[in-house]
Amino acid sequence: MDEYVERVARVMEQEPVYTPLPAIGPMPRRRERLLELPELDIGMLDFLSLYGCELQVVVGERNSIMGRMMQPLNQLRYEQRFLRAAKACLPQLERDDLKQAVQQAIDGKTDSLGIAAWNATWGGEAIEPLLTQAKGPLPLTGSGPEVAQLAADLNQWNAILTALLAGDLSVSLAPASEMQQRWQSNHAAGQLIRSALLVTTRLDDATRLLQQRLDGRPLCLDGKVNPKARNAEGLLVTVFAGEVQPYLAQVRQRRDQLLEPLARMATLQSEVMPPAFRQWHQTVLDPRHPEGLWRAFDRAIVEHARSWQRLLEQCGLAPG
Repeated sequence: MDEYVERVARVMEQEPVYTPLPAIGPMPRRRERLLELPELDIGMLDFLSLYGCELQVVVGERNSIMGRMMQPLNQLRYEQRFLRAAKACLPQLERDDLKQAVQQAIDGKTDSLGIAAWNATWGGEAIEPLLTQAKGPLPLTGSGPEVAQLAADLNQWNAILTALLAGDLSVSLAPASEMQQRWQSNHAAGQLIRSALLVTTRLDDATRLLQQRLDGRPLCLDGKVNPKARNAEGLLVTVFAGEVQPYLAQVRQRRDQLLEPLARMATLQSEVMPPAFRQWHQTVLDPRHPEGLWRAFDRAIVEHARSWQRLLEQCGLAPG
């Protein structure tokens, strides 16, 4: 992209200016993303009264030392198991007060299931490597199969979340561990963000150079083609169409593959989304937010193409 700006400047007889890449904040820190999950206290007498129900086993596991140190994904698994066991146990209970306590526990756990799902998705550390911006932009080639697998994982996780948040407690969370392991070993989403910043900034740099020429001396006098016009046309065909556009297409493809399901993964849980994350989501993940990164990316491409069109129209060489 830097070389492209330099070559546009040379053909337009201008000095290249490279705008520093704007800073776009990383995903909010974990303590700003992790939500507090309400604790449920079942008294010891009631706990003993649940003898014969699987709920007693589930509650016992939660009260163990390991249970109190659950990672977010395991916490979500526990919440799902608790709800299934509590609903199965409820018809077996004879004491009215215990029935009422278990029903209240079911209601409370149902209300807080969205918090547990958020923490398992966005509150833990598994998602952080996937979105880190420390690994630079997307490479020119490669990583296609890995990105396709990530995209499939994200879409599958969204389907699981949709079912779970709609009340389907039978949905399996078994695939989640392998999915999150792949999140931890790949940086494609963060690289995609860096690529969008790079492309947007350098295309805007090149567009300014074209606009300076449009505002100054015409490239072709009286519409007559000259060697400078042929050089400009060659740059457009050889460098922009031949080298820059394929990379733009790759960034767009990755956006559709990764950013769309990531944005949906956040939107599905918008009711519990923390304010700090909401702002970051709108700026970085949401491809349609008017003030977001991706609207700027699309605008930069359109304006650059229009500037080339106007410039070459002066010489009767405008591409169709």
